[in-house]
Amino acid sequence: MSDAPRDPSDEALPDEGSKLDELIAARRAKVDQLREAGVEPYAFAFRPTDTLAEVAERHPALEPGTETGEQVTVAGRVVAKRSMGRLHFLVLQEADAQLQLFVPIKAVDEPSRDLLGQLDVGDWLGATGEVLATKTGELSVKPSQLTLLAKSLRPLPDKWHGLTDTEARFRQRELDLVVNADARRVFTVRAKVLKALRAELDERGFVEVETPMLHPIPGGAAARPFVTHHNTLDTDLYLRIAPELYLKRLIAGGMNRVFEINRSFRNEGMSTRHNPEFTMLESYEAYADYHDVMDLTEALLQRASREAVGTLELTYGDREVSLAGPFRRIPLLDLVREATGRGELTYDDDLDTWRGVCDAHEVHHEDAWGVGKLALEVYEALVEHTLWEPTFVTDYPIEVSPLARRHRDQPHVTERFELIVAGREFGNAFSELIDPVDQRERFEAQARAKAAGDHEAMPIDEPYLRAMELGLPPTGGLGIGVDRLVMLLADVHNIRDVILFPTLRPESGV
Repeated sequence: MSDAPRDPSDEALPDEGSKLDELIAARRAKVDQLREAGVEPYAFAFRPTDTLAEVAERHPALEPGTETGEQVTVAGRVVAKRSMGRLHFLVLQEADAQLQLFVPIKAVDEPSRDLLGQLDVGDWLGATGEVLATKTGELSVKPSQLTLLAKSLRPLPDKWHGLTDTEARFRQRELDLVVNADARRVFTVRAKVLKALRAELDERGFVEVETPMLHPIPGGAAARPFVTHHNTLDTDLYLRIAPELYLKRLIAGGMNRVFEINRSFRNEGMSTRHNPEFTMLESYEAYADYHDVMDLTEALLQRASREAVGTLELTYGDREVSLAGPFRRIPLLDLVREATGRGELTYDDDLDTWRGVCDAHEVHHEDAWGVGKLALEVYEALVEHTLWEPTFVTDYPIEVSPLARRHRDQPHVTERFELIVAGREFGNAFSELIDPVDQRERFEAQARAKAAGDHEAMPIDEPYLRAMELGLPPTGGLGIGVDRLVMLLADVHNIRDVILFPTLRPESGV
């Protein structure tokens, strides 16, 4: 807090349609005045000796009125300014740290005195001076010199109310980060999550790789792709919907443990949980099966939680959720039986039986769907959103798992799981299908579905099949939605809050 009393008129951003243009014009005039006086309003460089946070860390509890004699050079954005006669107070902000500048007119050189009258909230400013505590105990720097680093032409929002318009927050993330501490918190959590995921995989011997974002064939997931055109090659390419097939080609090439934290793109609907551009962690491990990958997934989430928020005991919304583990593991069919009260249901039951289950619980179904697809629809409608504590839902039907290996003991399902936490999917994984003949048959089935109008079905990927024919060892694969994991750990409920620049409808008139 500054020593000086608040002056709301100093900080207020005019309402839309008011005098914003006049304020911007006034600031432009100050730029001209500064240049006429020989002051460059946009510095080429500046060399702070300390961050604001470092100054605060070194002096956590100075007694009021203490003069340390320590000289520092600091910099930041002016987020508040007050005047009391010939005494000025400025507050600098750098990331989440703030520090007051205590500026008696007589303490600064003449150029700095002239500059004080041209400063506005939002300007970037450097200061060199002594670290002290004011008479009220406020940690401050008493400058002998001020340096304008960048003149702000556009006023910040009223700091006492923040930037509350949700659309404006997403469109102007730079402004959101300036005025909303919670936005800075969320993206600090995100950075720590990414660091933790990488560290865990690195310590387990995984190699981080990069695979193409432009694909000649869309594959690796059931989704509608974005299409673009390469002029030189005169061919259509697709923004990747998943890196899976390229990563498994690396396993075939002898890279036994690989991962990629990747940007993927799906040309589908948008919601609080879906953005067309999103971040996934995908990993593949030779000689592993889906039981091994469950263990890895649990370890990854626990490490991310400990390092990003310091605990495994979370609050999401108004409910507690624990990542302490061990996470529950249960087959999808068992959950469907529990939800429907039909303990006798099996995948051998005929279509009419499963359609009757759908009808009884008002679950949409289509004539072309087989038993496996009907079972999945019942699970997603009745069960998934109810799974609050971390749960590995296992053994998905073959019909809806074109890249997963058939279960070693059960004929109708695959060795696949999804991780559900707080009613949402956070990961998808399986013992990889490594039989190239089986894979070709499934690709052909997908191609038939695509020809029949399923826009999300996969085409046949001959380069991947060629790699499989070279020989793919037993492999466990994993995909984790990084954006959703950050949402959980940061306790936010809109995916746009964890993506710095989410996809938005174009602004009218822009």
